[in-house]
Amino acid sequence: MSDRDGSVAASDPQEHEGVIPPGSREVRRLRGLSGLTPGLRGLADRYGLLIAWAIVVAVFAVVEPDTFFTFANLHTILGTQAVLLILALALLLPLTVGEFDLSVTGALSVSLVLIGYLNAQRGWPILGAVAVALLSGVLIGLVNTFFVMVVGVESIVVTLGTGTMWLGVGYGINAVNISGISAGLVSLTRNDLLGVPLAFWYGLLLTLALFYMYAFTPLGRYLYFVGANRQVSRLSGIPVGMIRAGALMASAIISSLAGVVLAGVIGGAGPTIANGYLLPAFAAVFLGATAINPGRFNPWGTFIAVFFLITGITGLELLGFTGWVENAFYGASLVLAVALSRLAARRRVA
Repeated sequence: MSDRDGSVAASDPQEHEGVIPPGSREVRRLRGLSGLTPGLRGLADRYGLLIAWAIVVAVFAVVEPDTFFTFANLHTILGTQAVLLILALALLLPLTVGEFDLSVTGALSVSLVLIGYLNAQRGWPILGAVAVALLSGVLIGLVNTFFVMVVGVESIVVTLGTGTMWLGVGYGINAVNISGISAGLVSLTRNDLLGVPLAFWYGLLLTLALFYMYAFTPLGRYLYFVGANRQVSRLSGIPVGMIRAGALMASAIISSLAGVVLAGVIGGAGPTIANGYLLPAFAAVFLGATAINPGRFNPWGTFIAVFFLITGITGLELLGFTGWVENAFYGASLVLAVALSRLAARRRVA
């Protein structure tokens, strides 16, 4: 999907100019189109998803004012979907450098199950259980990095296999649902700050941290460079191997952090809870590539996309479309998001 390109599309600016001569009529036509109301066009490109989100909120607020447009519903959306936001941000890093990580739900599941098993069932202190859960993310990242970087297997193949394996490991650790997670962890995720659950603020802080890294540090630029062209990046002195490995490691560790947050949010653990997170996380990252910085994976676009998607799901469920609607909505959103992100990247090149 990303074609090893942090800007999503397969096109390269130099290749584009090589295919279409700079003085050709086609290039002049594209330049003419791009000159039409550039301010409005740029705003529409950057903030179109945010505007669409506002429209969706307004529609459901009118249709279901007593259930949708309430503080209780907002509180639930912001608190429960922080885990999806953290998981989507974990995916953001490998996708930017042209790698896929399908093992994020496996890492989330192992982390979640470990906390439930060690803390609620074996009586470990919550800090010890959280430390082991995060170390599991380090282990998963090392396994992925070894097979991708050392053995040379494609990341989509490696992480598909390891993700399935880690989901099985979660079953092996504990095959039943567990309740009774430490009240300390529950408080650190469910308690409110400014009327919003703390779990949401953790996701927001991670979004801010990644935004700062992408926008204001050399590492952020290197991530995009590596995703755009590894060979040129290597010739420019960028440590391509280290950046790819770091993205895979960070993805696994952040995914295990999502498992810790999820344990606190639900106050329990289970081996099947993580299964439904992979598709919406990918949909959010690709849909986010159509906003704020169109044509590139970016943190704020991902943030907006997560809550746009969950707003749509919540509104439809309140209208009585339950059961099938979630899979249908997320599946359609993923296909549409990939298509739109490719179009945004092509317009960026043009």
